[in-house]
Amino acid sequence: MHFTTSTQIHLAFIRSKLMLLPGVTEKLCFATPAFYVNKKYFARLKEDGETLVLQTIERDKWISAKPDAFFITDHYFNYDYMLINLNTVSPDDLTELLLTAWHNRATQKLIKEYEAKLK
Repeated sequence: MHFTTSTQIHLAFIRSKLMLLPGVTEKLCFATPAFYVNKKYFARLKEDGETLVLQTIERDKWISAKPDAFFITDHYFNYDYMLINLNTVSPDDLTELLLTAWHNRATQKLIKEYEAKLK
């Protein structure tokens, strides 16, 4: 898959936030970069290179607050994921959502390891 410069910048930002977290690995999922912890993916770049699939339990809150950045399609209706428009999401919101998604999937051991690094 060929990524545009914009996609490469978004992916570099995502990697800079996630690859520092304990237990995170990057692998391909549906031929696009995806990020895993505890053998479960929690973030994946969509094939368009401009949308991120992200695990969340608060998608209604995010979609209501910023529908230009957060949305779902029928495919994701019954799953705990939402889609993020990488061209409109703020870096602060994306950082918060990435960390929360990791936290939702990480083991208690990994969370404690992360918290110990913050001290």
